[in-house]
Amino acid sequence: MLSYRHGFHAGNHADVLKHCVLMSVLEYMLQKITPFVYVDTHAGAGMYSLQDDWAEKTRDYETGISRLWQQSGSPDMPPALQAYLQKIHELNPGGELQQYPGSPWIAQAMLRKHDRARLFELHPNEYKNLHELFARNKHFKHEQRDGFQGLNEVMPPIERRAVTLIDPSYEVKADYQTVVQSVKAAHKKFNSGVYLIWYPVINRKQVDQFEQDFINSGMKNILLAELSLYPDTDHAGMTGSGMVVVNPPWLLAESLQVTLPYLQKVLAEGKGSWRIRQLVAE
Repeated sequence: MLSYRHGFHAGNHADVLKHCVLMSVLEYMLQKITPFVYVDTHAGAGMYSLQDDWAEKTRDYETGISRLWQQSGSPDMPPALQAYLQKIHELNPGGELQQYPGSPWIAQAMLRKHDRARLFELHPNEYKNLHELFARNKHFKHEQRDGFQGLNEVMPPIERRAVTLIDPSYEVKADYQTVVQSVKAAHKKFNSGVYLIWYPVINRKQVDQFEQDFINSGMKNILLAELSLYPDTDHAGMTGSGMVVVNPPWLLAESLQVTLPYLQKVLAEGKGSWRIRQLVAE
């Protein structure tokens, strides 16, 4: 959807969940010396200012990264969140929260020289920023094109190891079905890859159907993790978000059992809810 700009929502609670899970998965992949490819189907601009007009208009970051930032140095913060927050501090060395990274920047900060990335972004203005950010990185190939098509073409990867992040805006309702179909098609070509799928909680019936579609997909080993800041409602916009992980790394679910309650306490201020569900067994 070419009207969507992530700058309005950068650093919100959904970004915190998504990027914490992404980092945990990348850390797992880095445990082996063999290279892997990172695929980002909806890469966005790659970097966002929390002080520009877009971010200030919605101030979504105030119920996301800003609340977690205020917990910096907290001794009870789970290790996965400590690692995530450390990356945010590296981006903001002056001690003031001004910039928030997109998933491509996080991947660039973590991947090694023998790893590589394929970034896809369709929006012309978002892609312009993405191009400027990665123009000198020969290991991060970026293209202005539909990420679903791009994903289908890059599978299977030559490395035989891959992490794919899929997080469209879902402004088009068909995106829910397109996501499941795209993951199924990629999985058919490369069934050992790790696929991370972000989704918004706006309509619970839509989420329930999304889960059922993955259950019925024929794929094995699918985990779901969800964090909601507010109770379900059909008229208040996004109340939470979740991640579906196909082929989750070992111990990811165990880590999330600690991470999600902490995020509920800090981001939702003890309200809201969280859940972890194994949609399909190994």
